[in-house]
Amino acid sequence: MIRILLADDEAMIRAGVRAILGADPELEVVAEAGDGRAAVDLAIGHRPDVALVDIRMPKLDGLAAAAEMRRVAPDTAVIMLTTFGEDDYIAKALDVGASGFLLKSGDPRELLAGIRAVADGAAYLSPKVAQRVITQLAGGRLGRGAVARDRIAGLTDREREVLTLLGAGLSNAEIAKRLFIVEGTVKAYVSTIFGRLDVRNRVQAAIIAYEAGLVPGEGYH
Repeated sequence: MIRILLADDEAMIRAGVRAILGADPELEVVAEAGDGRAAVDLAIGHRPDVALVDIRMPKLDGLAAAAEMRRVAPDTAVIMLTTFGEDDYIAKALDVGASGFLLKSGDPRELLAGIRAVADGAAYLSPKVAQRVITQLAGGRLGRGAVARDRIAGLTDREREVLTLLGAGLSNAEIAKRLFIVEGTVKAYVSTIFGRLDVRNRVQAAIIAYEAGLVPGEGYH
């Protein structure tokens, strides 16, 4: 069972998302919040697997709430759920440590796929958002490639293997299966990679893998 915190200041939006999630027996909404501060408190109290967080909320906006959740409830993966697809929101969401970014106008199947992906330790971007990110990276890849290659130079061969598969969008379980190691070992490698690359989440690590030439742009979910 994947336990979910739903945070949105619009009750009708929460009801709609709850209805979509309620149709899946493997998903359970364990708490709801109408503002960012309450969302953080509920994340601490309930320790959900995934938090769906709207960007624009009162008391504490979604981006600030997501950053705080990553600090006080690090085992809760955060997905930003919003009607806004502007590039600055995407960049800020990834910078604060969000594992996913979904548009409310997207297909409900994207919501379900995104929740499962981040709960399994992967990252998930709405296809429209992923295309924006990939296009931006492609435009400046040559200029950033050397920097990215320098950043991964200190990784061991095994860490580079894990980073490559992470960049290709594989979850921890999928990486473990591919490399014939246990999932706990993959988690340890991922944590070490984050520290060596000075990144907060899988998307940021995947971007470095892409810029360094380890994986093609199609690696994002």
